[in-house]
Amino acid sequence: MATRRRRAAGEGGVSAYATKAGERYAIRYWAATADGLAQQRVMRRGFKTRRAASDELRRVLAEIDKGGYVEASKLTLGDYLETEYLPSVRLKPSTESSYRKNIRLHVTPYIGDVPMKGLTGQRLTALYRKLEAEGRADGAGGLSARTVRYVHTIIRKALSEAVEHGLIAVNPADKAKPPSTKQAKSPEMKYWTSVRRVDDSDQSSTQLDTFLAWSRKDEDDLYIAWLLLSSTGMRRGELLALRWQDVDSTAGTLAIRRSATLIKDFGEGERIEVGLPKNDKPRVIDIDSDTVTALRAHRATLAGVDLGLARDEALVLPGRDGGIRHPERFSRTFGYRLARCRKMLGKDAPPAIRLHDLRHTHATGLLILGVHPKVVQERLGHATITITLDLYSHVLPSLQRSAADSWGAARRGA
Repeated sequence: MATRRRRAAGEGGVSAYATKAGERYAIRYWAATADGLAQQRVMRRGFKTRRAASDELRRVLAEIDKGGYVEASKLTLGDYLETEYLPSVRLKPSTESSYRKNIRLHVTPYIGDVPMKGLTGQRLTALYRKLEAEGRADGAGGLSARTVRYVHTIIRKALSEAVEHGLIAVNPADKAKPPSTKQAKSPEMKYWTSVRRVDDSDQSSTQLDTFLAWSRKDEDDLYIAWLLLSSTGMRRGELLALRWQDVDSTAGTLAIRRSATLIKDFGEGERIEVGLPKNDKPRVIDIDSDTVTALRAHRATLAGVDLGLARDEALVLPGRDGGIRHPERFSRTFGYRLARCRKMLGKDAPPAIRLHDLRHTHATGLLILGVHPKVVQERLGHATITITLDLYSHVLPSLQRSAADSWGAARRGA
């Protein structure tokens, strides 16, 4: 039986050194030169803890034993992203799929062959400008500033890991100039009018009411879907993963515990995965009595088709096979139904919006009614109230006017 070779003294070690940011650790080991004809001493610095340094040293020495070690100075960005970063970082399946797609389309073809130690902020900046000018995979022009900034975010996170593991001394992405936050701002938000104040002089139907009334009259089998999205602010995936056991019609609440996500892996097709909602935080929200009544009627309709569709473990919005609907096809269906509505109603129809804009419609309506932003944040499932306030800043001017008028009226005793 073969025996494992014992390491000689000096083959590897960890040492501490002082920096302005505090104590850091370096690893030292012997590795073959690029031509494999000689041994050279390698030192890698920048590890924040002794454990991190020791773990990396053990990994490198194991790679050397297997003959798969690549000297850091020879390791290219493409190889690092594919073989080092993506396999080791913890990401949600949808995020990992997105990272892989952007790296494959917008990083590897341009700078994938650049050695890690040859990367500079200037080189990354040049990449971003090129992507803005001609980065679309179909050759039809450049990428949006928002997409390019997302590519920068991926690169910066990956290179931060490289610094952490001592592959490079500093993160060149910190010196790069991606599109600014302002330039990468989301497109202007669209939403429908959805609420009327008691003191409003115009008591005509809102745009949301118009669409929902048309949907019901047109015997749209997805009427309940449009109603739920606009009356709760749920995300698409949260609605598609909702089960009857999550609905408490007596208390008038919905428990949002899961979300369905479409995962696309290059060369491997697509799949739907069900996991926790965004931010990994389940939540319970109240629903109004009209929505409760509509849900009860919908469940009764499903039971009339198949009792199994009304069981607690069944989906509220099942596909034809009883399983989860395809998220993208579901969004397209909304587009088709809205287009039909606009054709039939003509000038009286609501404007064109996306499915996700029903969520914005709900949030905007609540804020206009004076609901506290903290409540809106909790209903939408935002991680912080700052996200809610930033996203719906367009409503703030009207809230300021309402607050001023209310203050004045109270001071006058009106």
